[in-house]
Amino acid sequence: MPSAAEQLAANFNFGNFAKAKELRQRILFTLGALVVARIGTYIPMPGIDPAAMGRLINSQGGGLLDIFNTLAGGAVGRMAVFALGIMPYISASIIMQLMTTVFPELEALKKEGAAGQKVINQYTRYGTVFLAAVQAFAIAIGLESQHVALDPGMFFRLTAVITLTGGTILLMWIGEQITSRGVGNGISLIIFAGIVARFPQILGEGLEAARTGALNPLVLIFFLVFAVALVGVIVFMERAQRRLLVQYPKRQVGQRMFGGESSHLPLKLNVSGVIPPIFASSILLMPLTLASFNAQNLPDWATTIIQYISRGQPLYLFLYGAMILFFAFFYTSIVFNPEETAENLKKYGGFIPGIRPGKKTAEYIDYVLTRCTVIGGIYLAVVCLIPELMWQNNISFALGGTSILIVVSVTMDTVAQIQSHLIASQYEGLIKKAKLRGARR
Repeated sequence: MPSAAEQLAANFNFGNFAKAKELRQRILFTLGALVVARIGTYIPMPGIDPAAMGRLINSQGGGLLDIFNTLAGGAVGRMAVFALGIMPYISASIIMQLMTTVFPELEALKKEGAAGQKVINQYTRYGTVFLAAVQAFAIAIGLESQHVALDPGMFFRLTAVITLTGGTILLMWIGEQITSRGVGNGISLIIFAGIVARFPQILGEGLEAARTGALNPLVLIFFLVFAVALVGVIVFMERAQRRLLVQYPKRQVGQRMFGGESSHLPLKLNVSGVIPPIFASSILLMPLTLASFNAQNLPDWATTIIQYISRGQPLYLFLYGAMILFFAFFYTSIVFNPEETAENLKKYGGFIPGIRPGKKTAEYIDYVLTRCTVIGGIYLAVVCLIPELMWQNNISFALGGTSILIVVSVTMDTVAQIQSHLIASQYEGLIKKAKLRGARR
């Protein structure tokens, strides 16, 4: 089955694109919104010493700040108004998804359709504001302890909370506008733009290092070839599915027979997407980053533990892979409910051949989904660990498998949506022609 990109390349011509006026407007709106999101990463937060902030970021290379700086498109390094990025919104969304499985009231809202989802989205926005305010206050205290704030005190903390929280709310609104009025998932595209914006700088630094002799040119060429191969592996695995055959029985209405067709239930190998690597990196590097802020006052036992779980160490790699597997299963259990899927199949008369509808079908779907999640989790762990094994502490998070995974996944999703909009515009044109012909007759 050809992918959306292959279908788009085979069917694309400038004549069809010129006729798709709505698609052009959506693409232009998306590009304009992303430009606004990028501009916000260059507007500095008031009360910050830029030189001291630059030294702090350089001392934290490879740590948690490096991850946040990459996901925020370099805004953390400049301590811009968008320094928190969109991570509070992602965290609030995951918390809300988890709460819908715990609280029956939220689960009932989820089943109410668009009206219930609107209420859940509103709760998610409230959670985003709360998480952003807490994180902004913690950042303000951390900046004061590192002597980055020009005038530390309660006024600086209040300014930091208002500025950073407002930046996150604006990014959240921009992402929602892109999703509804543009092309692709707005939140994912904002992260995508932030990562891609750093690629030219990193590539330029690599070429300069190869020119001056600080880096072997063969190593740089090998990295570029490896990155291309990694993209191919990610595309293959993200498209991989396990399709369960679903049969619908025949039914007679009057003198005619209806139904009897067969379909399939697609189960992706990687249901959780890029969430497991992001959360695993953040949680594992958080104690390292906090310890580096207060390295002189740490006891000996804490220093020893930090050394064992430092980036590139065997224990760090083991914990990183194990946490990716854990979050792959955890997030999959949140976003996909086998019992609900089996109940929906039973409601519409569908069944898996050889499996009794209802509980047995749910158990079978859960069994297949578990095996798929094992393969998907191992794939995520390998993609994220191979760069760590090859470059260890010399690699930035922007060059890691997680960043490449985000870029490729968002690109595939956006291309698929462009293809669907293009096909919809072609169908709309055919319908208009058919109506005109009918009117003439």
